[in-house]
Amino acid sequence: MNPSFSVTGLSTGIIRPHEPFTDRIIVAADAACGGFADGDILVLAETAVATAEGNVVRLDSVTPSPHARELAERYHMDPRTVEVVLVESDSVVGGIPGFLLCMKQGTLLPNAGVDASNAPPGCIVPLPKDPDASAVHIKDEISRRCHARIGVIIADSRTHAMRLGCSGVAIGCAGITSVIDDRGRSDLFGRKLEVTKRAIADNIASAAELVMGEADECTPAALVRGLGMPIGDQAGVDTIDADECLFMGVLRNNRT
Repeated sequence: MNPSFSVTGLSTGIIRPHEPFTDRIIVAADAACGGFADGDILVLAETAVATAEGNVVRLDSVTPSPHARELAERYHMDPRTVEVVLVESDSVVGGIPGFLLCMKQGTLLPNAGVDASNAPPGCIVPLPKDPDASAVHIKDEISRRCHARIGVIIADSRTHAMRLGCSGVAIGCAGITSVIDDRGRSDLFGRKLEVTKRAIADNIASAAELVMGEADECTPAALVRGLGMPIGDQAGVDTIDADECLFMGVLRNNRT
């Protein structure tokens, strides 16, 4: 990778369900940095992608189950939101007031990614149905229309264990590898690295979130230029089994 790169926020205005999202992105890229070029990496906020795909839930359409009501009372949540979280989750690990900690598609995350921030009034927005497929579709459409080979990352904001605040995490990826394996390389003193793998897509997502923001910026996308990463046809975000995860492993094995 190159020793420097640029990150440019792409302002689109408010995204509404079933609007031509890619059109907005292309117009924003043209205005901000002269359009797309080979090697660019486009980072998109998951809420904007899900909204454009119509994956928006009106709370007044949700009937909570008894289990949802029980969890809502225990964790001080809207039972309708809890019902949607249960539908979106593979499993619920636990919770704290306001949040359920869930497993979804091999990832540990709060409320299964269901978000009320930047959602239309009276609505909540789950994650895109298939973030990798969304990334592939957007990559292919922009590559075809703009004659540029690009990578696409669908990004979410996540908290991390014992850290205050959120940072970016890739939940969908196309055109670039999500993790680079540095095992076997030498460190500064010649020792071989044994476990180091770099979460490249997560790092790019975090860099992009610095210019995208989390509030009313209307900047649900960023264009990362100059990294020099190879662009290909790969798709997906590498994950590990829960038993291999330090945090989940300790939780499951009840170690201290």
